[in-house]
Amino acid sequence: MSTTIATTPSGRAFISDNMAGASPRIARAVADAAAGQVLPYGNDPYTECARRRLGEIFEREVDLFPVSTGSAANGLSLAALTPPWGSVLSHPDSHINHDECGAPEFFTGGAKLVDVAGPDTKIDPELLKKAVRRRAGDVHSVQPSVLSISQATESGSVYTLDEIRTLSAIARDAGLRVHMDGARFANALVHLDATPAEMTWKAGVDVLSFGATKNGAMTADAIVSFDPAIATELAFRTKRAGQLTSKMRFQTAQIDAYLTDGLWLDNARQANEMATRLGEGLKAIADTGLLAVPEANILFCRLPQHVTAGLLAEGYAFYHDRWEPGIVRFVTAFSHSAEDIDQLLEAVRRHTR
Repeated sequence: MSTTIATTPSGRAFISDNMAGASPRIARAVADAAAGQVLPYGNDPYTECARRRLGEIFEREVDLFPVSTGSAANGLSLAALTPPWGSVLSHPDSHINHDECGAPEFFTGGAKLVDVAGPDTKIDPELLKKAVRRRAGDVHSVQPSVLSISQATESGSVYTLDEIRTLSAIARDAGLRVHMDGARFANALVHLDATPAEMTWKAGVDVLSFGATKNGAMTADAIVSFDPAIATELAFRTKRAGQLTSKMRFQTAQIDAYLTDGLWLDNARQANEMATRLGEGLKAIADTGLLAVPEANILFCRLPQHVTAGLLAEGYAFYHDRWEPGIVRFVTAFSHSAEDIDQLLEAVRRHTR
């Protein structure tokens, strides 16, 4: 008995970069890891190789904790950085605020998420200066404990290195730790043309949620800690959360292949370039309007309702009307080609005539 599975053609899938498949080199790495016998729970050569490779790209020794989802990476990272009576300062539109079903509160044992607003989905430094001191020492209030920044942000903007350093310095001066949600870490990195070290620990970041799934991996994200003092706690929390996998080699083989020969940067660069191409094309079409120039691989724009309906009828998949009527989000992936983008633009033109 055969089963037909409905899928969206890759060239028309713009809901999320999670819709993309896996890079062939990563798929081959998983297949290679399936052969032979190795010790479980990360005591294997694949995990050691991935840890060593991460140390090379971050220019220092790091602690690596592979996890199956970005939500687990965020929740466990925050749990290791804040007490249950603490607060996590983040942008109102951050992923931990909107899209994790209370996972940060669950993993931290009840720490409170506190909004710190700012334009372009970035935290405003002046507002952060107030937030890190708000009711500090007052036993009746949660205590500011962690700053969490998303890089790239949920709107596709990217914090500059100076912005990260500024926010981290404000947090550290007030005794807070710093977490980076790097679900699209590589996309931000290639946009800045920076090094991983410059964008993390050299800028004041303590723990990174290192995303790979959106950029060519299968089910492999990771916690990368730059603070050896919390390694033991993270190890136990990861186990207690059911994220210490027995056959960890299938995750770390992906991470190793992802980082080998710059695959992760090539994939991110392709995704970013396709978002830029789409943005440039939309600017030339009447009745469309970019909300902001994309810096990573996320693009928000305005489309007339009849154009949106026409695209959907043609099989294009993207989020629309979730934020307000007429607002559309397109997310490009490493698997999109210039031809895919040009065909989408031609479809938009056709429906605006």
